[in-house]
Amino acid sequence: MKDTKSNIQPSDFSRHLFWDVDIEKVNLEQSKKWLIERVLEYGLLSDWRKIKEIFGLEEIKKIALELRSMDDVTLSFLCLLFDLEPNNFRCYTRKQSIPDFWKS
Repeated sequence: MKDTKSNIQPSDFSRHLFWDVDIEKVNLEQSKKWLIERVLEYGLLSDWRKIKEIFGLEEIKKIALELRSMDDVTLSFLCLLFDLEPNNFRCYTRKQSIPDFWKS
């Protein structure tokens, strides 16, 4: 986590991010990969600002680079934000190695 005194709690995030878990039992530090992935895929801009404040851009970048899947819009946003190419992301290289059933 970033070295800030952040008072952000799981209940401060959008409720729809926690559709399958008990929000009261979520520990932000222990669930950071899960939370960052959820916010990148389904979060609002306000959720993005919260993970940025809690974890910092470097931690978000580190986790995002290793995610197995990501939608194209999120991938493009992160490429622009971190000045990276899509092939730097695991999700992109993994996606390229899986043949598309409908295009074969």
